[in-house]
Amino acid sequence: MTQIYQHSLALIFALKEINENPQILPNVTLGFHIYNSYFDTRWTYQASLELFSTLDRFTPNYKCDSQNNLGAVIGGPISEVCLYMADTLCIYKIPQVCRQMFYPSLTPIDRPYPGERPLTILHILLYFKWTWIGVISRHDDNGERFEQNIIPMFAQKGICFDFIVRLLKVSFSSTINDMVGDVIEKTEIIMKSTVIALVIHGEIETMLILRIFSKASAYEHISTKRNGKVWIMTAEMEFTSIPLQRDWDIDFLHGAISFAVHSSEVLGFQKFLLMRNPTSEKEDGFIRVFWEQAFGCLFPRAMVDLQNEEICSGEEKLETLPASVFEMSMTGHSYSVYTAAFAIAHALQHGVEYCCPCLPPQQRIVFNNTVGEKVSFNENGELEAGFDIINWITFPNHFNQVRSIHILYHIYYFQSYSQFSMLIYKLAKEKTFSSFIYGQVQPLSVCNDKCPLGYHKAKKEGEPFCCYDCILCPQGKFSNQMDMDECLQCPQDHYPNMERDSCMPKDIIFLSYGEPLGISLAVLALSLSFTTALVLWVFIKHRDTPIVRANNQNLTYTLLTSLFLAFLCALLFIGRPEKVTCLLRQTAVGIIFSVAVSCVLAKTIIVVLAFRVTKPGSRMRKWVGKQQATSIVLSCSLTQAALCCVWLATSSPFPDFDMHSVTKKIVLQCNEGSVTMFYCVLGFMGLLAIVSFTVAFLARKLPDSFNEAKFITFSMLVFCSVWLSFVPTYLSTRGKYMVAVEIFSILASSAGLLSCIFSPKCYIILVTPQLNSREQLRRRKD
Repeated sequence: MTQIYQHSLALIFALKEINENPQILPNVTLGFHIYNSYFDTRWTYQASLELFSTLDRFTPNYKCDSQNNLGAVIGGPISEVCLYMADTLCIYKIPQVCRQMFYPSLTPIDRPYPGERPLTILHILLYFKWTWIGVISRHDDNGERFEQNIIPMFAQKGICFDFIVRLLKVSFSSTINDMVGDVIEKTEIIMKSTVIALVIHGEIETMLILRIFSKASAYEHISTKRNGKVWIMTAEMEFTSIPLQRDWDIDFLHGAISFAVHSSEVLGFQKFLLMRNPTSEKEDGFIRVFWEQAFGCLFPRAMVDLQNEEICSGEEKLETLPASVFEMSMTGHSYSVYTAAFAIAHALQHGVEYCCPCLPPQQRIVFNNTVGEKVSFNENGELEAGFDIINWITFPNHFNQVRSIHILYHIYYFQSYSQFSMLIYKLAKEKTFSSFIYGQVQPLSVCNDKCPLGYHKAKKEGEPFCCYDCILCPQGKFSNQMDMDECLQCPQDHYPNMERDSCMPKDIIFLSYGEPLGISLAVLALSLSFTTALVLWVFIKHRDTPIVRANNQNLTYTLLTSLFLAFLCALLFIGRPEKVTCLLRQTAVGIIFSVAVSCVLAKTIIVVLAFRVTKPGSRMRKWVGKQQATSIVLSCSLTQAALCCVWLATSSPFPDFDMHSVTKKIVLQCNEGSVTMFYCVLGFMGLLAIVSFTVAFLARKLPDSFNEAKFITFSMLVFCSVWLSFVPTYLSTRGKYMVAVEIFSILASSAGLLSCIFSPKCYIILVTPQLNSREQLRRRKD
């Protein structure tokens, strides 16, 4: 890979500056040897052992060269290289510096994966609201630890994974067929997924595999051209390629975001690169190979026919190479090598055993490099440095050209999302942060669209937690935000609107005089009370006639008065419930109807007793009289009044709001207080009615002047029928219609008593007065 050559040049340039600086290691010249690990474990161990062998013969642990003393080792571009080398270097207590900002592979195996970089990736995902992602990692222990670290961290913040794929590990022994076959399989998974944001964790060689995507997609007919996917790459990766890939399409990486080891422009480095020439650099064993790979030409060789090949002239310009082949500015990895060389020089100058992963440092090294930046290491021997966030821009008409835009320079780790978000907002406002340029719309990486207002999330069975269905909020609930987990309950005095995205205040309702039902019932009650008053007037006017005087005249007046009051009681149920009206409603009805029914009962009993008194030698004569009738009415009425007093004393009715019976309405009603007492009052009234009906039914065939027993039987039949039907109807209705049912029952039962008992008598008095005489009375008795 041509990019690795720049890392070697960065080391050479750093040693050149160190050796030329009289302030650093005076009278000491630093040199170097470069060994190839070939991305393979065995080659790494062999290269490590070669450090402790003579140059001309591989004899481990035998070295008699007194001049070329090994001072330190700088690890290669792969983190595993540092780990494997550490096994050997620790035995000889040779300091080792890895060029990466930090390497989890070098930490103890039981130490958790450092979380700063995954945390920053998490901040980016949260900032752009990318909750549906895919993860691509290496098929090794390093990739496994990365997955173990991010999966719980990301899931805790609401991010879930569509897939986690592991790329085949590249090694010197890897075959092209294995690599291409694995990439084709992974390409189909990645490109066909609905995921937009892809987090890639890898090493420097991972980019070689990613660049195969553009070729692999051709075999499976999968488009990779600017498909809207955003690649988020970790700092260990580097944009590079092998000569075969230099003209391959990299359009799928457009808009990628990558972390890079922090780098700064080193003065004189570009000039140093421009001075490299394969014809003048005799001691550079890599330059001719690099030159041929970079420019796609060959240098003349003996016994080799180059007629059909392009010949390298040595005059080619490095600055003409695309960035994917060779960069003229110092990359983050090269800058790490440059800094590592200066760190070793300063450590040697101060006599410090520095950065050996198996030994704690005796002293922390702190210095300023040539760029003027402070370089320091923590207690674990890890470089205390930030990183850069880079946005990659590809050019559709130039497949091998890519431009990196540093959007965040030398950023240290953010402990909170708010800190990161504020910085991103500031950069976006300054148009510095432009991940999606050229007028593109910011992509969304979610499993499904957000649930709109009025809906809540419902988990899909067998799917990740961020994949869900959107369900309409149930009755009585609402959601005023998108993607709500649960719908909210409206306050009791509010109800959800049709869209169920907000609550609206409920209207207060009650049976009022301003609506047709209230007016109708009020007019009916007044009409019936007026009718009752007319009947009472008629009876008072004709009080001396036989039909009025028959069967206790005072009971008749009392009954008509109670019916008159019963009709007027219906008006207490119409209008806004108040404390006074609530107290009077049920108690007044109970007492007034008890008086009315007890009057009917007294009349019936008098008819029965009157018949028995007419028999010779009957002892019932003393039970017939006005006092007995009055005692019946008083005893029944006072019993009902006592029940009402207990009711009012223990748990009296009161105005109350019913929030739940009627949707979208608040029913202002009278709460009965004690339901038990309410049904006790109603039950006593029903008991009187049943007794009255029974006695009247038994006396229906007794001879009577005006058949009053028969009329009482019919009236009590109507009364009982009305109140028996009242109970189920009352319990099945809600709101103001419940009140209307009770008003109708009061009017109907009262009207039944009035019509059945008094209509025949009014007919005789007003229409057939000739029948209202003593002669007619005697004739009927006979």
